[in-house]
Amino acid sequence: MNNFIEVMAIVEGRTEQAFIERVLAPYLANKNIFIRATQISKPGQKGGDVKFNRAEKDIGRFLKQRPDIYVTQFFDYYGLKEWPSLADINNENHIEIAKKLNDAAAELISQNYGDLQPQRRFIPFMAMHEFEALLFSDEVILANALDIEVEKVIAITQACEEPEQINNSRETAPSKRLDNLKRNGKFRKTTEGISIAEQIGIDKIRQRCPLFDEWLSLLESKLD
Repeated sequence: MNNFIEVMAIVEGRTEQAFIERVLAPYLANKNIFIRATQISKPGQKGGDVKFNRAEKDIGRFLKQRPDIYVTQFFDYYGLKEWPSLADINNENHIEIAKKLNDAAAELISQNYGDLQPQRRFIPFMAMHEFEALLFSDEVILANALDIEVEKVIAITQACEEPEQINNSRETAPSKRLDNLKRNGKFRKTTEGISIAEQIGIDKIRQRCPLFDEWLSLLESKLD
């Protein structure tokens, strides 16, 4: 059994980077999993505009740097414009969508970087439907942070059954719902969102978000 592992996470933007560094990294460090985050790169800018050809370059670069490091990704499905198998998605549920996109990414990375053991070292994660969904894992904490009645948050999670099923559209995506729920101004995900995630804690998020839990379980399995 390995004593510890190191993981490089390629993320969509500042919020996801802050979430990993401030909330997830301390949690995983207690399990001897040391994770760092970097925003997906592009000449002249960082973050956003997630496309597989950009992600693949970063994934390959980190796989090449050190043979003992693991590489993962944390991208939002909402707003995704280009990704392997994205065009094939029809009426699948959120679990099937995530599996299809993750499997397609893993297959292409394995084909293109097969000499770097990507089957073992690359762990893709496509968040359903975006990072903000995780904030619905505790209705009371979220309602208190937004200064609204908890029943409004409960109504959303009950209708969608679980946070990761909160819908994928301009009107119903998690981020759009948070903007609509907040009493004053736009929801600030990089400040308010991270604070709420810290209050909820990773254990509670894992309980309520099966895909997120599966991703962390895969990382934890690399210690075996």
